[in-house]
Amino acid sequence: MRRRSLLIAVPVGLTTLAACGDDGGDSSEASDSPSASATSSAPAPKIVDGPLPAITAGAEFGEKPTVARGSGDPSGQLAVRTTVAGNGKPVAENDFVVADYLGQIWSSAKVLGNSYDTKSPLVFQLAQGSVIDGWRYALTGKKTGSRVQFAVPPTWAYGDQGNEQLGVKKDDTLVFVFDLKDSYNATSSAKGEEVAQDDTALPKVGTDTDGKAPSIEVPDAEAPAKLVANYVIEGDGAEVEADSSVLVQYKGVLWDGGKEFDSTYSRKQLTSFSLQQVVKGWSQGLTGKKVGSRVLIVVPPNLGYGDSPPEGSGIKKDSTLVFSVDILAKL
Repeated sequence: MRRRSLLIAVPVGLTTLAACGDDGGDSSEASDSPSASATSSAPAPKIVDGPLPAITAGAEFGEKPTVARGSGDPSGQLAVRTTVAGNGKPVAENDFVVADYLGQIWSSAKVLGNSYDTKSPLVFQLAQGSVIDGWRYALTGKKTGSRVQFAVPPTWAYGDQGNEQLGVKKDDTLVFVFDLKDSYNATSSAKGEEVAQDDTALPKVGTDTDGKAPSIEVPDAEAPAKLVANYVIEGDGAEVEADSSVLVQYKGVLWDGGKEFDSTYSRKQLTSFSLQQVVKGWSQGLTGKKVGSRVLIVVPPNLGYGDSPPEGSGIKKDSTLVFSVDILAKL
């Protein structure tokens, strides 16, 4: 069984984003998150070049596209076309993907949702059960910086059930345009400028950015009574807000003895969550920090687990916790 993150203060799942809503949101609130449950047993589709409706305006990467209504019958397979070829890294299945998108119905051109109007890219995991299968098959292998247009038959979308909330009928083929802006996986790290770690009374965190877990050297000193949240590497992305959701790599050790008790690196799986769902030390420590950064967080017991640590975590009562956190994306 895969070990879950210990940071969540309440029993909730990892944050996922609705793939066809008007904008991104937590899975706990989004009832229209596409699920593969109805289609995961379907065989892989054949990838064909068309037919696809014309993009009549906004044809360049990053521009909001206008897509014509589908003409004639769509393919019964997955029609995929790269209309703008990027030269970034290829997107792999199970990556977290940052993209702008527009989705609509083939037969009516009814727009189901887009991220261009909100100026807030969608961040989602390209994984079975997280998004409709059509997304997985169409986007896997495409390079960041690319615009991909594709048409998804019901078999690899919402199946025989359709999606009443979105107005998708059981026989509707869906058309999407995606601008792939970035992707993250288990080897992703912070990107930015190193910040001096001069306080010898605080832990020192490694600055390697090769995707491996950074070292954390805990000093032989008394743990601080107050929260510490310092840059190790300072990125240049947007600042995290108190109600933000974030995608992170992290490693946690005990102040006493420096033993690791939790790590995304060990699980080889990134973690996403709302700052309103984690221990106070994390929510306070990450608020105001920039995306792309690595942050040292020292959490005193009153802002961590206090006298009620998670069972089986290896954390004793009233433990001070030390974390290295790479803020990869703001969701």
